[in-house]
Amino acid sequence: MRVIAPHSTFDLLRLRVASGVGPVIARRLLEHFGSVSRALEASVHELQALERVGPALARKIKAGLQQSAGEAEKQMLSAERLGLTVIGIGEPGYPPLLGALPDAPLVLVCAGQLERAEPTWRVAIVGSRKCTPYGIEQTERFSAALASSGMCIVSGGARGIDTSAHRAAIRVGGQTVVVMGCGHEHTYPPENADLFAKAVDAGGAVVSEFTPNTPPSQENFPARNRIISGLSLGVLVVEAPLRSGALITARVAVEEHAREVMALPGRVDSPASAGSLDLIRSGGAAMVTEPNHVLEALETAARLQHAGTHPTFFDATAQFPDVAAPRRTDPTKPRFDPTTLNPVQRQIVDTLTEPASVEDIARTTGLEAHRIRAEVTMLELRRIVERRGNVLALVAKAGGSASP
Repeated sequence: MRVIAPHSTFDLLRLRVASGVGPVIARRLLEHFGSVSRALEASVHELQALERVGPALARKIKAGLQQSAGEAEKQMLSAERLGLTVIGIGEPGYPPLLGALPDAPLVLVCAGQLERAEPTWRVAIVGSRKCTPYGIEQTERFSAALASSGMCIVSGGARGIDTSAHRAAIRVGGQTVVVMGCGHEHTYPPENADLFAKAVDAGGAVVSEFTPNTPPSQENFPARNRIISGLSLGVLVVEAPLRSGALITARVAVEEHAREVMALPGRVDSPASAGSLDLIRSGGAAMVTEPNHVLEALETAARLQHAGTHPTFFDATAQFPDVAAPRRTDPTKPRFDPTTLNPVQRQIVDTLTEPASVEDIARTTGLEAHRIRAEVTMLELRRIVERRGNVLALVAKAGGSASP
């Protein structure tokens, strides 16, 4: 696969707004011509060399590309006016896991901070808009626990399960990412405007692949769902009927994105949980009943992401080597900042003045063993703690010094 040359966000936005150019065709253009500028200059005859592009579509694409500069400039100015960041695929700040997908968005329009210097592990929580009190209760339980453990919660900002997931993460001081099915000039649903603002204020983000003036539309939501999955290491379905957008997200996650899919069981006679139960019965999702089950299911995927060897990184490395390469640790910087640990993680780290087992930590802190194991998983992924046989030991202390 050809390596794509450096490109500008503006040129990528031109591809995004050009009539006749969707994410898949845009990716083909970039791969075939090797640069955005070359793709923008391609003739109708050259465009016909693309897979599944005939003369009529080639002419439509060419006309769209020629007319796209004015619209792209208009949307860039709108984003600047709203205080948004436009991030092009392959650029610093564009999530590598998402960028590796064959239909990854060319640009993301973002309020808040999507990528950070510290590695970010995301899990999507999805479910029905018409959820039950049980669904809300369990969503808040799982979202709060996972966010407290350091996971970033991703959802679609919709009524019901999505809203509960975002709110619970914010309530415990965690990070959450809202993926919208419209542009930032609109809020859907309207009553969530304050929630979205709080997500940004809490260190999370509100993101969309759509230009700021794009209104909410039913046809936008399947596209939004692929971004929810693409940003995340795995997808947790809390409560979903047989016909549900959450099930579409789950299917895309497992079949197209190589993601972990988990589902929470509900009442066997409840239509609200029929889709979730069918996922579990068919083997399409792992059943989880505790938040630490989610952490255990995502542990391998998180390690692969940290090492840059998650399955979807292979395509990303071929196309965008600078972005897809694993993060390097700067030895001159602290290995971790104690202020980024949650209270339970801090208790564990403070206890490990010398190597200790989970049982030793439990006796010292009074914490339950399953909670310690869940938090240790996050500490291991951040290279703060490592296993040495049956005991745990600090890899490094604040300030970067190695533990004994």
